[in-house]
Amino acid sequence: MTSVAQLAAKKRLRIAVLNRVFSPTGGGAERYSIALVEQLAPCHEIHVFAQQIDHHWPGVTYHTVSSPLIKPRWINQLWYAATTWWATRRGFDIVHSHENTWHGQVQTVHVLPIKYSLFQGRSGWRLALRWLKVVTSPRLLAYLWLEYVRFSSQDGRCIVVTSGSLMKQMASTYPATAPALRVVTPGITLAGDIAALSQQLAARQRLGLPEAGHGILFVGNDYRKKGLTTLIRALGQLPDNTWLAVVGNASQIPEFQAQAKATGTLSRVIFLGALNDVSDAYVASDYLAHPTLEDTFAMVVLEAMAHGLPVVVSSERYCGISGLLTHETNALILEDPRDSKVLADALLRLFQEPSLRHRLRQAAIAFASLHQWSSTALEQEAIYFSVLNAAD
Repeated sequence: MTSVAQLAAKKRLRIAVLNRVFSPTGGGAERYSIALVEQLAPCHEIHVFAQQIDHHWPGVTYHTVSSPLIKPRWINQLWYAATTWWATRRGFDIVHSHENTWHGQVQTVHVLPIKYSLFQGRSGWRLALRWLKVVTSPRLLAYLWLEYVRFSSQDGRCIVVTSGSLMKQMASTYPATAPALRVVTPGITLAGDIAALSQQLAARQRLGLPEAGHGILFVGNDYRKKGLTTLIRALGQLPDNTWLAVVGNASQIPEFQAQAKATGTLSRVIFLGALNDVSDAYVASDYLAHPTLEDTFAMVVLEAMAHGLPVVVSSERYCGISGLLTHETNALILEDPRDSKVLADALLRLFQEPSLRHRLRQAAIAFASLHQWSSTALEQEAIYFSVLNAAD
């Protein structure tokens, strides 16, 4: 049998990457996939199969997958799975899926299993009612079936998860996957230095943000799930010179503008919409608040730390990256991200305690420097070769 090292030394792989949306504004899962493609493209032949493509990289071949019916989404998901299966069934060394599909030797999971979200912690009549909901819903049945075949036991298949907490949830929901599970955490391109005041001011001017005051940053496409409601309530308990910049899916802005208006903070919340490059938002801000209710990792936290921002983030129960963080050493961790007073108190500490702020900034950069995309790509590449080696 050929060793992994021998394969790596002699073989340039032809890799199919499956992502319905291949755009930096899509979210953490999309940016994870994009970063790996960029890192691996110089060494391997990468083919991206997506329905929406907003990315161009030297040496990458892009294939636009048709989308005759975008909604309902579950039908489109089945269409995408079937179409990409047909397109990649031969001619590739590795098929790497970031989607709920039944094919691909490497499957990267970015979200909680649907089965886990539907049934975890339910028993008795609550469980019966949930099953009734499932069996009467073609959408849920389709998603569960796709997930079942995706995680069914297949020789040589590797299932990559983005955090240790997600690994535990996967193993408890689909025990047969345990031997196939591997953790490959997201990374950053390069940890930088804390932005100078002149750089921060210039970034604020470019984005149309207030030039003075405490700037809090929120980044997320699903405002509800990422805890923006709690953060807006917390903002109402903070000094008037505190403002909040919100980056993410613009479709939810009207709902949260109404929430800000109801709390008297509308003038202090600036909705920036989706940004192709969030770097300016990190440079312009003083802190990142991420009171998320569900994140298997939270790349935004790592990216903010790479820019030297002190972060306030939900505990590991809600956010995977927090399993790698230590409260008051490199982050402030919230046990209950729904508690707006606790969140406001944590942010006030950062405003009022320069030593804590300085310590968290330095520790954030040190932490981020240990999580580089270049290292993540090497881990992913080793998985590709191990899969090929097992198939020999």
